[in-house]
Amino acid sequence: MHILVIGGTGVISTEIVNRLLELSHDVTVFNRGIRKVRYRGNPRVLTGDKKNREEFYSVLKGQSFDAVIDMISYNPEDAAATLAALENRAGHFVFTSTVAVYKRPFRSIPVPETAEVFDTDIFPYGYHKARMEQYLRERMQDGVPITIIRPSLTYGIGSANIGVMRSNYGIVERIRQKKPLVVFGDGTIPQTFTFAPDLAKAYAGVLGRKECFGETYHACSDDQHIWDDLYYAFGKVVGEEPRLIHISTEMLMAAYPEIFLHVQQEKMYGGICNTSKIRAAVPEFICEYTLEKTIEAICAWYSSDSDARIIDREKDELEDRIAQKYFRCMDIMKG
Repeated sequence: MHILVIGGTGVISTEIVNRLLELSHDVTVFNRGIRKVRYRGNPRVLTGDKKNREEFYSVLKGQSFDAVIDMISYNPEDAAATLAALENRAGHFVFTSTVAVYKRPFRSIPVPETAEVFDTDIFPYGYHKARMEQYLRERMQDGVPITIIRPSLTYGIGSANIGVMRSNYGIVERIRQKKPLVVFGDGTIPQTFTFAPDLAKAYAGVLGRKECFGETYHACSDDQHIWDDLYYAFGKVVGEEPRLIHISTEMLMAAYPEIFLHVQQEKMYGGICNTSKIRAAVPEFICEYTLEKTIEAICAWYSSDSDARIIDREKDELEDRIAQKYFRCMDIMKG
């Protein structure tokens, strides 16, 4: 198949491109061409900025594809631009959404694809993705061959969102220095952590399957954990027991709302999604990476790439301040 990936340089989309190349598809990527790529092959590259609609339409004018995977639509307008740019010139459109579209708390666990979504912009990312999905479902009713995939929390080579503080390599350094790591709640909130190469199988698997047209799927691992497990997995790789401090989400939000909004709106109610639908549609979607195997791969990347071993000093100092306040409160409570 001749497949266009719009984006193609992010953590997930890079692995999608690699998966498609491994399956011997003819792959084209469209992006700005400014990020380092880690392709295991040589896709055709189209350069442009999707935000510049005129340029986007111009670059894709006359192009046709068996399938299109759009990784960078975040609202109805973005999705409409993709459909307009390739109207009648693509056999299948796959759009990336997110489980962040769901209202919390959930009514049931594991979460079904039919769960209630945001209808206010209290969490803008999830809200605008939900509006995008609504627009796409209207186009599905017009007969446009569209599939929506909702990934859950996904890590991979290049990740910049690891952990509660999204501190990435800073987690390793804090464990080595025996510095505390902040975890929301009591650390027992359930969560699945998906590795990007596994997620890529779902995208590759739905392509061209007519039974997937008009459908929305969760795509995530079934390897279920609690949030503390993430840090213990890092500790096992590093060879040091992590020091964890547990603070309520309400307190974290009251002190630093800009840092912990993602916790309040996405993570504090549990991240276990029902994946039976995607597994029935795409039998090859089998997640091989456990959490421990995922963290081993992440740490190997840290060791091999100096650009990955960058400490966000602002976040590191913020975590220090939070820890200091925590221990002062504990001392006061002890009398």
